[in-house]
Amino acid sequence: MTSLADQLDANTTARRKTLGAEDWRTIDGSIQALKATGIQSRVLKVGDRAPDFTLTDATGTTVSSAELRAKGPLVVKFYRGAWCSYCNVEVRALMGVLDDIRALGGDMVAITPEKPGEALTMVEKHALAFPVLSDPGNAVARQYGLVWQLPDHVRDFYGRIGLDLERSNGDDSWELPTPGNFVVAPDGTLLDVFADPDYRVRQEPAGVVAALRRHAKR
Repeated sequence: MTSLADQLDANTTARRKTLGAEDWRTIDGSIQALKATGIQSRVLKVGDRAPDFTLTDATGTTVSSAELRAKGPLVVKFYRGAWCSYCNVEVRALMGVLDDIRALGGDMVAITPEKPGEALTMVEKHALAFPVLSDPGNAVARQYGLVWQLPDHVRDFYGRIGLDLERSNGDDSWELPTPGNFVVAPDGTLLDVFADPDYRVRQEPAGVVAALRRHAKR
């Protein structure tokens, strides 16, 4: 089976063929600038209390994290949007381990700042069998320490490639979450955390499953 890292590398190779050198320098520069802000230090850590949330999924159903984790460990996946090719690759890979997650007594939700209609696009595209929740204004992502605001030159770049975050997210904040995975214990404690300011770097799904296995052995 091809690793997620290999799939993401293939995605990068494909994108390099469609974007110019200047655009790619903009991407690399924005990632380095984000790292320099120290955002990584603001992300919640293993052992921290995971903020509970109640959000609406793509079909309008209200989902409570407290209710889900009361039944077993909960995997919370934050992603940027259905427009992000890297997020698509990762979410599809996570769908591939959903049975393993549930076999270990866990469950999973994904959270995006996009409006429900955009979230539904992701659900339908990948036949997702877990809820995709809309997080207006990145309110929940902010509690997890993931939110950052795109600088003007990156907004200009997104505009050139036809990406309208104001439309997809329903606000004019131009904020995004750092993609991240959080494994929450039934008592609300964080068992595992992965978040990288470089959105091209993602956790292997096997790492999520391994965290649940470690919890199951306690």
